[in-house]
Amino acid sequence: MDANKSAAAAVVDNIEARKRVPVYRRMIEHFRLYWQLWVFVLPSIVFVVIFAYVPMYGVQLAFKNYDLTKGLTGGSWVGWKYFEQFFNDPLFVEIITNTVRISLWTLVMGFIAPIILALLINQIGSSKIKGFVQTITYMPHFISTVVMVSILQIFLSPGTGLIGRFFGKTSMMGEPGAFTPIYWISEVWQHAGWNCIIYLAALSSVDLALYEAARIDGAGRLQLIRYVDIPTIMPTVGVLLILNMGSVLGVGFEKVWLMQNTLNVTASEVISTYTYRIGILDNQFSYSTAIGLFNSVVNFLFLVIANEVAKRASDTSIF
Repeated sequence: MDANKSAAAAVVDNIEARKRVPVYRRMIEHFRLYWQLWVFVLPSIVFVVIFAYVPMYGVQLAFKNYDLTKGLTGGSWVGWKYFEQFFNDPLFVEIITNTVRISLWTLVMGFIAPIILALLINQIGSSKIKGFVQTITYMPHFISTVVMVSILQIFLSPGTGLIGRFFGKTSMMGEPGAFTPIYWISEVWQHAGWNCIIYLAALSSVDLALYEAARIDGAGRLQLIRYVDIPTIMPTVGVLLILNMGSVLGVGFEKVWLMQNTLNVTASEVISTYTYRIGILDNQFSYSTAIGLFNSVVNFLFLVIANEVAKRASDTSIF
C-alpha cells in the first residue's frame, strides 16, 4: 500500500514539475522527440493552410461593397447590408426550406442505411461472399455525379425509362414533389456501401469469444446484432453523427444543379445553387460571400450544439 502511495505521489510531483517548465521549452522538447512525425504530416498541414485557411481572408467581402478594380481589400464597408438583403429576399424561406428538407432526408437516411448494411454484411459467414457483397455495394460510390444524374434521367424518362414508363407521360425529374426522394434515394444507393466500411472496421474489433458466449446462451442472429454488434459501433455512430450535423445546410452543388430544371426549381433551389446564380452568373460577389458565410456559421453552430449534446448524453464528443 505504501509503495502504491509513493508511486502516485511521484507521478503527481512529476506532473507538477512539468507544469513549472515554460511552455516554449516544453514545445522544443516535444519537437525534439517527435520531429519525424511532424515532418511526415507537414505536407497535409501546408495543404490545409493554403486551401482552407488562406481563402478565409476573402470572407471580408461579405461586409464590403466589392470593387473588382481594388482587389479583396478594396470597396467600401457596408456592414450587415448583404445579410439583411438575404434575410429579406422573397426566396429566403423557400431556399432554406428546400435546403433543410433535402439535407435532413439525405442525412438521416444516408446515416441509417450504412449502419444496417454493415450489420447485415457482418452476419455473412463466408469471407468470400462477404468480400463480394462489400465490393458490389461500394462500387457505385465511384460513379461520377454527372454519370449518376444521367442514369437517373435515363431510368426516369417518361415512356422509355425503366422506371419512368410506369408513370405514363409525367416526367419524374420535372415533378417538384419527387425531387427530394429522387435525390436522397440515389444518394443512399450510391454511398451506403462505401460509408459502411468504417462500421465494418469497428465490428472487426469485436472479440469472437463474445459471439461464442452469446450463442451458448441461446442468442440468435438478431440478439447478436442487438447485444454485441450495436453496442460495439455506438461510439463510432456518435462521432459520425456529430460530424454529419456540421453539414445540415451543406447540400452539394453539383448534383442538385444537374438535376435542376425549370419545372422542379421551386423544390430544388438550395443555398449552393442560389449562391452560384448570384455570385457567378450575376457577378454579385459580396452578396454571394455573405450567403456562403451565413451557411458556414449555421453549420458550425449545429456541429457545436450536436457535440455538446452528445457529450452530456453519452460522453462521446470530438472536442
